[in-house]
Amino acid sequence: MSRSKRSIPVFARYWLFQLPGIFLAVLALAVLVHWDLITTGLAAVLLGFWVLKDLAMFPFLRVGYEPAGRPAGADALVGAVGVVREPLGAEREGWVRLGPELWRAVSPGAGEVPAGSRVRVVSVQGLVLSVEREEA
Repeated sequence: MSRSKRSIPVFARYWLFQLPGIFLAVLALAVLVHWDLITTGLAAVLLGFWVLKDLAMFPFLRVGYEPAGRPAGADALVGAVGVVREPLGAEREGWVRLGPELWRAVSPGAGEVPAGSRVRVVSVQGLVLSVEREEA
């Protein structure tokens, strides 16, 4: 599925969530204009800034509006490839780097796995990864 086809529903969900805030901003600005506390022009500018703020925040908040069809949390690590930082084995925990993070890991079926080896995450038990050596 292309990025533009995915972005349209996400963008629509984001804006549907922003509508109540925009409605309240319009209502507050209308009251301020009615009481002659601000001019209509200033109210329009302030509303424009409110909408621009919502547009500027979309790239940062988009992830929260994407459908939850993929695993989250530690389960999302299954299948990830990392590099062993400290030797590990079935009975000996070591450290594995996955991207910028270090995780405790064991390698139940691969025997001793030396530092520098590439491994793939097979499962997660609490905060300890179960990994297997990745074939080159």
